[in-house]
Amino acid sequence: MDTAAAPRAGAGGRDRGDHRAGVRRPRRLHPGHPHARGRLPRAGRPGRRAGTGVSAAVPHPLAPAVRLWPSLRAVYVAQLSRARVARIPLLFVATFQSIGIMILMRGVVDGGTGDEARAVVAGSSVLVVAFVALNLLAQHFGQLRASGGIDHYATLPVPAASVALGTAAAYASFTVPGVIVTAVSGSVLYQLPLGGLWVLLAVIPLAGAALAGLGAALGLLAPRPELATLCGQLGMSAALLLGVLPAGRMPEPVRWLRELLPSTYGVEALAEVLRPGPDWGSVVANLGVCAAVGALALTLATWAYRRAAISRMS
Repeated sequence: MDTAAAPRAGAGGRDRGDHRAGVRRPRRLHPGHPHARGRLPRAGRPGRRAGTGVSAAVPHPLAPAVRLWPSLRAVYVAQLSRARVARIPLLFVATFQSIGIMILMRGVVDGGTGDEARAVVAGSSVLVVAFVALNLLAQHFGQLRASGGIDHYATLPVPAASVALGTAAAYASFTVPGVIVTAVSGSVLYQLPLGGLWVLLAVIPLAGAALAGLGAALGLLAPRPELATLCGQLGMSAALLLGVLPAGRMPEPVRWLRELLPSTYGVEALAEVLRPGPDWGSVVANLGVCAAVGALALTLATWAYRRAAISRMS
């Protein structure tokens, strides 16, 4: 009994004291463990708190601010790609509409270099710009504001001017084929000289800038998209009614209204080069006024975009 109750001998004939009654000793975790008592080495307490080596005051380099012209080019290319896919049927409608007006007016207007024939061809050509750059752009910005798309553009790291100017430039550039086809067809239909049609290279961007700026401002300032559509339709109708008739046939109040329309000066410049001997001083003056009106219209569109973006964010 005494032998059975005696503690067992450990390795080397020594008794293991951790087997005695009433004594609890940590045992070896496994036979090959280096610590005989089975205790793990106590983890050393760190000398400093975690995270003290990270300084929140270390400045991180920020991305460089996006300049106006690179961002303007990016917006222009993106909007032009979108318009090229979605607006080709509408461009066909605008061109067909202008050519149809010239064919209709040919029944009551004689061919030749008279004021009526030149006004019809010039007004119908610029009407393509008014249909796309004024009417469609007003609808586009009106729907963009109503659907919250302005929020997406407001979060982009681009200046506000690049969004307004890039979109307006894309819609104006989209009218180039229709204007050229209309002007050439009308000149052939009304027996007008074709030598001065190179002025379209200046008329299209200047009249497009003026009408696109006005269309963008109307779409951004209108409280509802329906009103933006209505304003765009009224502007296009004004360009149609006041552009295809010579100013000498209109009453005085209508002439004043015609002078306020941005497309009037582009129409006058184009109508002048359709003469056999155009007055180039008048052409340059009309193009200069069209450029000034275009700059004012685009400035108004930029201000309207900032106003719409700020009101959406607040």
